[in-house]
Amino acid sequence: MPVYTWVAETRKGKTLKGELEAANEKIARLQLKRRNLGVKKLKEKPKDLLENVSFLQPKVTSKDIVIFTRQFSTMIDAGLPLVQGLTILSEQMENKTFKNILKQITRDVEGGSTLADAMKKHPKVFDNLFVNLIAAGEVGGMLDIILQRLASYIEKSQKLKSRIKGAMTYPLVVMAIAIIVITVILVFVIPVFEDMFAGVGSALPAPTQFVVSLSRFVKGNIHFVIAGIIAVIFLLKQYRKSRGGRKKTDAIALKLPVFGPLLKKVAVARFTRTLGTMISSGVPILDALEVVAKTSGNVILEEVIFDVRSSIAEGQTIAEPLSESQLFPGMAVQMISVGEATGALDTMLGKIADFYEEEVDVAVDALTSMLEPLLMVFLGGSIGGLVIAMYLPIFKMASAV
Repeated sequence: MPVYTWVAETRKGKTLKGELEAANEKIARLQLKRRNLGVKKLKEKPKDLLENVSFLQPKVTSKDIVIFTRQFSTMIDAGLPLVQGLTILSEQMENKTFKNILKQITRDVEGGSTLADAMKKHPKVFDNLFVNLIAAGEVGGMLDIILQRLASYIEKSQKLKSRIKGAMTYPLVVMAIAIIVITVILVFVIPVFEDMFAGVGSALPAPTQFVVSLSRFVKGNIHFVIAGIIAVIFLLKQYRKSRGGRKKTDAIALKLPVFGPLLKKVAVARFTRTLGTMISSGVPILDALEVVAKTSGNVILEEVIFDVRSSIAEGQTIAEPLSESQLFPGMAVQMISVGEATGALDTMLGKIADFYEEEVDVAVDALTSMLEPLLMVFLGGSIGGLVIAMYLPIFKMASAV
């Protein structure tokens, strides 16, 4: 459908401008007239030749979704109709990808679809959790409250994810720098020393000979080494796409000596935060657990949650199957049990989530403090070891003189 840019004047003489979609110019003018606007300028917007190339379009970020949900909640709370609120938000949205999605949702809602069903057609932007909560809000008549809860949930979830990414990124960056520096030394610096030592005629010390041999191998096979690294990364990604591969790698990650306990705390915080948000929003417990399992991001946790769901369907409590898993600490299980007994499960889940999110912050700070000196020792030791190995023959010749 064509997009028209317009400039119009209100009854009070204020000049406004914007964009709208319409089948033709006549319909576009009628739409503006219905909004009590006097059209001063109206023309069809030129088509973007790259708009159908998906990978060149901007991605919809969590920040975009949070801003949208908060603004939409305010509009619904103020009494604006769904279609009018969506129209206003789509017109002022700067992200082109999100703008087009909101326009499509607006058209679907205008055509009689529910907001949840319209959003369900865009799973890359609105996941199962978002859609189910919107559906609960529409049924319960508290869409504005649900949108506020969603915005708060996304913000806290994004903060937790950022903390984990930050903890993982630092050691990976340092390791990458170390590998690049060592490779440069082996390929460009060591051969210079090798040529210098070739004229001496005496046997090289064992550490020096090892470094020289390693330099020859890397220099002669650098293309194969790079291709091998790329192949390993590609194969690991393909392996992770399979159900069995994800299960094994997730299990290994949870058993790692340093990162394992941290990932368990993240899993508990994410589970309790998501389930608490859904239950407090009126989503039935079985539906909520199914959505939480599918959005958990960890196959081991997903299986535990489905076990919990099966147990509840059979008349058991949530705490019983959780206590049998090694993923949830005893304190969390006991608090969930108390929440079930007192009828305040959503409140208790929120408190558990707050506690473990703080535990994650403390663990990340401790991990970063511990890794910094260890990585510096590794970086200094590896590069320093190469330098010392190459200077050993010089020290030997100096002592002989």
